[in-house]
Amino acid sequence: MRSEVWYNIAFTCIPSLGPITRKALIDEFKTSSNIFSASIKSLMKVKGVGEKMAYEIVQWNNPDKVDAEFAFIQKHYISSLFITDKDYPQKLLECPDAPTLLYYKGNAQLNCTKILSIVGTRMPTPYGQYVIEECLKTLPKDVLIVSGLALGIDTIAHQTALQYGLPTVGVLAHGLDEIYPPPNKNLAKRMLQQGGLLTEFNCKTIPEKYNFPKRNRVVAGMADATLVVETALQGGSMISADFASQYHREVIAVPGKITDQRSRGCLKLIQENKASIFTSPNELMKQLNWINIVPALSTAQKEMIRLMQQQEIYSIDELLSISGLSIGSLYTLILELSSQQVIQELPGELFTLMPAYYSI
Repeated sequence: MRSEVWYNIAFTCIPSLGPITRKALIDEFKTSSNIFSASIKSLMKVKGVGEKMAYEIVQWNNPDKVDAEFAFIQKHYISSLFITDKDYPQKLLECPDAPTLLYYKGNAQLNCTKILSIVGTRMPTPYGQYVIEECLKTLPKDVLIVSGLALGIDTIAHQTALQYGLPTVGVLAHGLDEIYPPPNKNLAKRMLQQGGLLTEFNCKTIPEKYNFPKRNRVVAGMADATLVVETALQGGSMISADFASQYHREVIAVPGKITDQRSRGCLKLIQENKASIFTSPNELMKQLNWINIVPALSTAQKEMIRLMQQQEIYSIDELLSISGLSIGSLYTLILELSSQQVIQELPGELFTLMPAYYSI
């Protein structure tokens, strides 16, 4: 007996059905199996379904393709997320053209309360890399970073998220049987341990040109905001920004030099009031209401904050020197402040205050 997952896959294999019509059919019949058992007359009562389309649904017969996909996701422990499933990205449900079915492999929660998409050029400058690093090392650890696993800004966003302990999900323009571009295969493997890979495309779907705008709508639609770091006047990043705007999501653009082709798209978004200006990670968090309530602090914690406001980064030896604490007491205090997201540990056992605490 065929499972509902099998019918969900089959439902997305009917060529003439788009996401809007599929959603209308699901609203009417509730499940994919019900749709396949419906009569032509009842199918034609659904808005957007004409006689030709109704016949195509009733007469559809390509089980081999569905069997292959069903076997593939079972073999590789891939989750299928149908539009009615509770684990389906709920922010996407607000988008009229949301994918009917998504395939997901990873351990990140797709329904985090804070999700930021980052998009940009495939030929970034050191400035673009600097902005991403400054932003992601400041964000709370419960922010999910989403991008498209492309070369350039996407790659930097995923790598930097991994570096600073943020979960990160790559949205693909092809099936999960391959990784494109090939240089990002190792990055994709690392993301499966601290994030995941998401796609609406079946296995053996190659990354054809017309798949990328579909990918971009998911990148924009599943996030609270899209940060555009560097982009020319045309390209995938501008498409993502346009989708985000259509979905009434925040679009935030990083300003750059007027002489830099890779900043002209960002400047245009700002000039046309399609995006707000990125000025600092702290301002981004304020704009998105992601600033945490300052926790109650002990006298010792307040004193450590005061001492650490003198410079940006401290080694453990420097903290021992300025605090006068024993090594055990210092590590206890660091652990308390880290758990409250007051200070952040950087690679090399270095420590810095979160920006919000420079004003305390």
